[in-house]
Amino acid sequence: MLRAVTFDLTGTLIHAPRLGDIYSEVLGRHGVKVAPERAAGLVREVWRELDCAAHPAHDRFTAHPQGARGWWRRLLERFCERLEAPSAGPFAAAELFERFAGPDAWEVYPEVGEVLAELRRLGLTLGLISNWDERLPRLLGGLDLAPLLDVVVYSQEVGAEKPHQRIFTAALDRLDLPPPRVLHVGDRRRQDVEGARAVGMRALLLSREDGDGDLSDLARLPSRISNGRW
Repeated sequence: MLRAVTFDLTGTLIHAPRLGDIYSEVLGRHGVKVAPERAAGLVREVWRELDCAAHPAHDRFTAHPQGARGWWRRLLERFCERLEAPSAGPFAAAELFERFAGPDAWEVYPEVGEVLAELRRLGLTLGLISNWDERLPRLLGGLDLAPLLDVVVYSQEVGAEKPHQRIFTAALDRLDLPPPRVLHVGDRRRQDVEGARAVGMRALLLSREDGDGDLSDLARLPSRISNGRW
């Protein structure tokens, strides 16, 4: 019997549709000109580049000598290198760090609130397992998601990233449930699906862009769980 559902955050519950606009706006005021479309694409490219260099056993934000702010400053430096532009400087990095700590930079996917409420009505405990930094609790509060989640576990707090088993077992400990009684839903095959299954949890892949997953959005998740298709 399923007792709890945990979710990934970015790409699963929320997204940043104004990512390129915000980077373009902030960097433009700090002497770096970049079109919003180019900025959005390049941020994602640099994230993937730095993601490949990260070791899941050592959360990237915890491992950086200057913590999460230092890691994001390095991402911005690499962004400017790839853009072949001068460094935007620490003030631009600090401003971007604060902008993405607030709800105005993010949107909750439209079905999320109703789905979480329905899962609660089914008697399920809800949790979040995310590779995120110290800003997460403040962001969840600003997006009104905090009251809908019983357990929140994030990588900087645990010191390990998905797919490392330590972040999943930390969530299981807080849920006080055995792995087979917990379903994890996320949009990354390795980090979410393989990571959860490696510790014995159930897992479903969410693929909003191409539909090449178990779910194309979260709308049908409650009925799927009710019918035992998890």
